[in-house]
Amino acid sequence: MGSSRAQHSIVICLLLASWIPYQGFAFGTDTNQAAFLFVNVSEASARKIPDTLFGIFFEEINHAGAGGLWAELVSNRGFEAGGPNTPSNIDPWSILGDESSLIVSTDRSSCFDRNKVALKMEVLCDSGGANKCPVGGVGIYNPGFWGMNIEQAKTYKVVLFVRSLGPINVSVSLTGSNGLQTLATANIVAADVSNWTKMEVLLEARSTDHRSRLQLTTTTKGVIWFDQVSVMPLDTYKGHGFRNDLFGMLQDLRPAFVRFPGGCFVEGEWLRNAFRWKETIGPWEERPGHFGDVWDYWTDDGMGHFEFLQLAEDLGALPVWVFNNGISHNDEVDTSSVFPFVQEILDGLEFAKGDAKSKWGSVRAALGHPEPFDLRYVAIGNEDCGKKNYRGNYLKFYSAINQSYPDIKMISNCDGTSKLLDHPAHLFDYHVYDNANVIFSQSHKFDHTPRDGPKVFVSEYAVTGNDSGTGSLLAALAEAAFLIGVEKNSDVVEMASYAPLFVNTNDRRWNPDAIVFDSSQVYGTPSYWMQDFFKESNGATLLNSTLQPNPSNSLIASAIQWKSTVDNKTYLRVKVVNFGSTAVALKISVSGLGQNSTESLVSTKTELTSSNVMDENSFVNPKKVVPFKTLLDTVGEVMDVVLSPHSLTSFDLSMRSDNNILIAGSDSVLRSSSSSS
Repeated sequence: MGSSRAQHSIVICLLLASWIPYQGFAFGTDTNQAAFLFVNVSEASARKIPDTLFGIFFEEINHAGAGGLWAELVSNRGFEAGGPNTPSNIDPWSILGDESSLIVSTDRSSCFDRNKVALKMEVLCDSGGANKCPVGGVGIYNPGFWGMNIEQAKTYKVVLFVRSLGPINVSVSLTGSNGLQTLATANIVAADVSNWTKMEVLLEARSTDHRSRLQLTTTTKGVIWFDQVSVMPLDTYKGHGFRNDLFGMLQDLRPAFVRFPGGCFVEGEWLRNAFRWKETIGPWEERPGHFGDVWDYWTDDGMGHFEFLQLAEDLGALPVWVFNNGISHNDEVDTSSVFPFVQEILDGLEFAKGDAKSKWGSVRAALGHPEPFDLRYVAIGNEDCGKKNYRGNYLKFYSAINQSYPDIKMISNCDGTSKLLDHPAHLFDYHVYDNANVIFSQSHKFDHTPRDGPKVFVSEYAVTGNDSGTGSLLAALAEAAFLIGVEKNSDVVEMASYAPLFVNTNDRRWNPDAIVFDSSQVYGTPSYWMQDFFKESNGATLLNSTLQPNPSNSLIASAIQWKSTVDNKTYLRVKVVNFGSTAVALKISVSGLGQNSTESLVSTKTELTSSNVMDENSFVNPKKVVPFKTLLDTVGEVMDVVLSPHSLTSFDLSMRSDNNILIAGSDSVLRSSSSSS
C-alpha cells in the first residue's frame, strides 16, 4: 500500500513539473488564467460523506405551506383569523350583496371546541316578493391565496359545516376572479340542518382559471351559519394533501432530511403564538389554527405536525423536528417552570415514534399511520443561544429526552465552530446569511472546527442583500463554494440546508428563496439549481483534490465518487466554482484510475452560468439560469477544460464497472482499484 501511494505522489510531481512552463496556454477561447486540479484517489485520502449531508429546511414563511405546498385552496377556512374573540377577522372572505339583502357577522356558536368562531349570514331577500334577491343570489366568497388555481377536467372536494333555523338551498360554485364565469357548481338542499351538519360536494371544473374563487350563495330568506369551509384538489401527492408541482421540486433535490417547522415560526414573537404541535393534529376542522406573529399572517395549520412527518417520509428523508423550548423572541419560561414544555415534547416524540398502542402513538395510528415515523433528530429551540434561560431549559430537555429516547440526536442552538460547547449535544446549529464575498470566503469556515466535539448542522445558509436580488446567479455561485467547503469538511459537518425554501410571489416576507410560486406556476432560482449539483453527494466518497495555483483565489473544487441509481454505474464527479470574471483554463489530473477505466461516451459536463452574474429566473423566463449538460469529447487521466467566468461546473466521468476508483464499505474502508494487485 505504501509503494502505491508513493507512485501516486511521483505522478503528481511529474505532471506539475510538465505544467509549469505552460501556464499561459489557452484552449481555443479567450482565457488569461490557468490552473491545475489534482484529484487523488488513494485509499489514505478518501472518506465517506455522511448520508445526511444535504437536505431541506421547511418553514412557514412567505406562505410556504398555507397557500403553498399544502394544497388547501381556502384561506381562513374557519373564520378564525381574528382570534377567538368576536367580531372576528374574516379576511379574505368578502360579501356578495348589500345591507338591504344580507347581514354578515361572526359569533361563537361553532360546534368545535378549539375554534368556536362561526360566520352568521342573515339573508333578508328572497326568491320572489318585494325584496327579491339579485340574480345569482347573495352570500360570501373566498379568493383563496391570491386566486384559486382551478383547472379544466380536474375534481375538487368542497367540505363545509352548516346550520340553519330553516331549510336551505345554497349554491356552491367555483367561479372566475370576478364571479361572472362559473367553472363548476352544485346545490346543497336540506330541509333540516338545525344542528351543525357536515356537507361534501365534488365539483369538476369545465374550464380553467388560475385566479378563481369559491362562492356560497342563496336566494332563500333565513339565517345560515357556516364554519370550516374547505376546497381541496383530489390530485394531491398520494392523497396526502401536498401540491404536486411544489412537492416535485422538493423530490427532485432528493433531500436526505427535512428540518421543520422553523425557524422563527417555532419561537413566535410571543409564546402565545409559538407553534405547538398538539394544536396541529387531528381532523383539520378541529384545529384552532394560530397567528404566526413573526411573519405576520394567520395559518389554519393544515400543515401540522403529522403532515410534516408525512412530508419527510414521502420524500424518503429523515425528519428533523425543531421545537419550542419555552423561549420566544420576547418572553421566556423560567427553567424551574419549563417541565410542561418538556412533557409536551416527550408526548410529541411518542406521537412520532411510539408503538401504535401507546397513548400518543395510538393517536398517530388513528390518523392512518400505525407504523412509527423514522424520527432521529430534534433541535432544542431555534437561535436561542445566549438568551437568559436557554442553557437551563436546554439541559432539562436534553436530560428528559436522553432518558426516554437515547437514540435521538439532539441539536444545540449554540455555536461550536471555534470552541467546544459547555453542554452536551450531538450537533450544534450554525446559521449564516451575508453578501456573496463573505459566503464565498466561508468555504473555509469549518477547516479548523474541533473534530472531537459535536457535529455541525448548517441548517440555514444563503446570500442576502444586494448581491442576491430575488435569486441571482452570483448568490448561487457563492453558496456553491460554501457547500463545496461543507462537503470537504463533511467529517465534522453532518447536515446542511438552504433557507428559506419557498416563497409565494404574492407575499415575500424574506428574500431571496429557493423556489418561487403562485397559484399555478413554479420555478427554481439559481440557488435551487445550484443544490442540484450536490444531490449525489449524500453517502458518496470524498476524494482529495488540490488546486495549483488558484488564480485570484477565485476557484474552489471538490471531487467525489458516487453511484447512480438510474444506470447503476459509478461516476467520478469533479465540481468547480469559478467566482471570477475571467475564464480559466483548467487541467484536471486524476491519478490511480487504472488502465482504460473511463468510458468517454457517457461522461458529461454540466454548467450553471449566464451572461450576467446578476441574472435571475422568473415566471416569464423560468429557465434563464439553469444547469446545461453536454457530453465531454475526451476523457482520461489528464483533461483540459475551460471554466466560464462566474460559473459552477461539474464533470462526471463514468467508470468501468470492473475498474471502479474506490470500493467503500460500511466501515468506511476504501480500496484503490489500481492497487488491488
